[in-house]
Amino acid sequence: MQVVVRFADNIKASIRSCAFAGRSLVKPAAMCKELKGKVLKLEPPARNGPMGCQGDRQQDWKKILDTTVHVLQAGQVVAVPTDTIYGLACLAQNSDAIKRVYDIKGRNGEKPLAICVGEIEDIYKYCKVSVPGQLLRDLLPGPVTLVLERSGELNMDLNPFTPLVGVRIPNHAFMRKLAQLCREPLALTSANVSTQTSTLVVDEFCELWPWLALVVDGGPIGDTMSPECRLGSTVINLSSPGQYSIIRPGCALKPTVEILEKKYRLLLKPAHR
Repeated sequence: MQVVVRFADNIKASIRSCAFAGRSLVKPAAMCKELKGKVLKLEPPARNGPMGCQGDRQQDWKKILDTTVHVLQAGQVVAVPTDTIYGLACLAQNSDAIKRVYDIKGRNGEKPLAICVGEIEDIYKYCKVSVPGQLLRDLLPGPVTLVLERSGELNMDLNPFTPLVGVRIPNHAFMRKLAQLCREPLALTSANVSTQTSTLVVDEFCELWPWLALVVDGGPIGDTMSPECRLGSTVINLSSPGQYSIIRPGCALKPTVEILEKKYRLLLKPAHR
């Protein structure tokens, strides 16, 4: 597969013109067609196919991973598939890239971004963990965001208004490998204009493409006709010892609560009145 990437610096003029047109004159379908050069198709791993086919796909994945890492390390924002919905990602330790994410989404600056890491061990570097390590392993990788107290290792420009941070390890092979290769946390949020519905295929957020350096197309995520598939991850606050609170029910609330209450005897924290 030929991997084609148009970096923002190389096509600045065309991106600017498309960007303004994307909000006014150009129809989404036409804009998607014009910007397809920044979309990399991530083929699913071959399971029972010929060994040669599997090798080709592994090489394709490697090329896409290497390209995505390069773009992220250049301070750019990319769109990526996860185990729940499509997301926007940048390096969490890059303050300029974080600002760019907020600008792209039109997101309220007081709404936090989560971080994505590749291994359970990485959580201990960027968070102060007050729950058993096995609890983390019971829920991650998976469609859950765990909110913990942040450590001093995390960029202070990421969510400077709160001592907490949500952390994810998506149950998605590409995302886990990407975080591992970057060797630092990714800032992660949904790939949509703020307040709009979450997205399950890349064409659903093509109005954002002009501002993105790269779009990794992993195909449809779940049933695009099902509202339940657009709920995003379940967000749980574990920053209070012995207790938990639900920030967002998301797509995995029931099994998550069962683990927290039945196995670890955590209590649901009373809501503030």
